Amino acid sequence: MHHIIFRTALLEDLPAIVALLVDDELGSQRETVSSPLDERYVAAFKAIEADRNQRLVVAIDGEAVIGTLQISFIPGVARRGAWRGQIEAVRIAAPFRSTGIGQQLFEWAISECRLRGCKLVQLTTDKARPDAHRFYEKLGFVASHEGYKLIL
Repeated sequence: MHHIIFRTALLEDLPAIVALLVDDELGSQRETVSSPLDERYVAAFKAIEADRNQRLVVAIDGEAVIGTLQISFIPGVARRGAWRGQIEAVRIAAPFRSTGIGQQLFEWAISECRLRGCKLVQLTTDKARPDAHRFYEKLGFVASHEGYKLIL
């Protein structure tokens, strides 16, 4: 069994995070691994780091980044002023999939949302990811809404 820790990402983790995002059929079409790293990733990291309502998270095994997700804490007037935790950009390194680490990462992230006072946790997932859908349903998420995106 691996000793995994979950923590806020550091700038030095960014290349490994981008590599995780690329290691996926859909991500490989929209992300780019390069050396040096594309400055847009660095700018996005710095914006996330500066915003107390954003948290980029990594799962670490030893020194290796083996998973990631981003949590956005969203205030709202709806639901009597409830805060929401939005979880996005979830990835687990291929050798660690189906080992329970993804579930542990989600349980940790949901706990962080509770600590921030969130009344619900939500996520979006591409319709082309049936394995992810089963995983989220196993965790108790319900596909209760239809989502729309407009690429700009």
